[in-house]
Amino acid sequence: MCIRDRPSSSVETLNYNIKILTDSVSPGSSSGSKFIPDENYKILFRTSNPVNSFVYSGVLIEMNTDTDLDGVVAGAILKRYWKDAEIIFTQPGQLRSGKLDEKIDIYTAICDLPYRANCGLNIDHHQSNKPDKDLDIEGIMAWEDSPSASRIAYNIMSTELDLTDLNELLLWVDKFDSGNISKEEYLSENNVLWLGRIIADDSKIALHILKLLENGLSVNTILKDDSIMPLLFEKKKEQHKIMEIIRDKMKIINRLAIVNFEGYGIRSNGYSITAMAGNECDACIVIHGNLGASFQDYPKYPVSASFYTNSFLHKKGGIYDLTKLAKRFDSEGGGHPNACGCRIKIIEKQKSNKRKMNKKDIDDNLNEWIRMWSENILNYL
Repeated sequence: MCIRDRPSSSVETLNYNIKILTDSVSPGSSSGSKFIPDENYKILFRTSNPVNSFVYSGVLIEMNTDTDLDGVVAGAILKRYWKDAEIIFTQPGQLRSGKLDEKIDIYTAICDLPYRANCGLNIDHHQSNKPDKDLDIEGIMAWEDSPSASRIAYNIMSTELDLTDLNELLLWVDKFDSGNISKEEYLSENNVLWLGRIIADDSKIALHILKLLENGLSVNTILKDDSIMPLLFEKKKEQHKIMEIIRDKMKIINRLAIVNFEGYGIRSNGYSITAMAGNECDACIVIHGNLGASFQDYPKYPVSASFYTNSFLHKKGGIYDLTKLAKRFDSEGGGHPNACGCRIKIIEKQKSNKRKMNKKDIDDNLNEWIRMWSENILNYL
């Protein structure tokens, strides 16, 4: 997320200067001080696979298929400090492609996304986005091996703001984003989990929830909001349908659970799959999206894959770095070793740019991922 507010002509040039504000760090981090600019910034925060865009109160918002609770909470924290923030939802591939470069300058903060040149502030915790030591960083880098980007934003901004009302919410965001959540916790009726599921549906709703969190409303109060209550009811019905699809469609090959949601118009994270597979799987692959769809075909979106370690079984990390699968065919794929994603690619050697993707392409991607995984399993066993 990015916040932007250039000083007016009546403000002295001194206001352009960046000041050192904090020295908070995440638990277990070996990094030192954090640096925060004293201007307002426009904030970009991470979601996956944008499928549409529109103007909302003068702000360009990207519609997404899987808006991230971590990004929304981090954005709400930063918005409490920078009140005039403009919000743009995006995803790593679009950012890396340069499509947003004209919007990024020293007044831009990028949160829960990879670093992009010219930005003023970058807050992130994804291992695949860890900056190289030789990277020439023009702005301020706040990368930490943290359970969530929200935790980094919290540690930085809590020196300036009273954020204690978010303490319990942050505990759940950390659990969910890091995979450090128990099966019993995931299958519970905890309101934070339902809030995250609602956020995943629509960036307009995500923006609305961000504003409510910015204004200090609790999760319980947000779920009673007139615009949120009907969504909660529908989401609970959809979750029941998701579990039915998983029960009917799940295959387990060499302890790798696979569920194909392509064409169903819904998606699931890996927790639902590994919770049902139990001790029979070490990781899972989730296929979702729609063949032939583009990002402009909302609510449809391009067919993609997500990879998850069975964190209920492997509480300290999985037996294989799943980013190797995510990056096998998609250079923009990535995330964490235990939770990552990519888009399905046409991988035939003589591929034609004019050919549309088909179900065989999904199978081709899956077969290679299964081969890579199976070779690793043999070594592990």
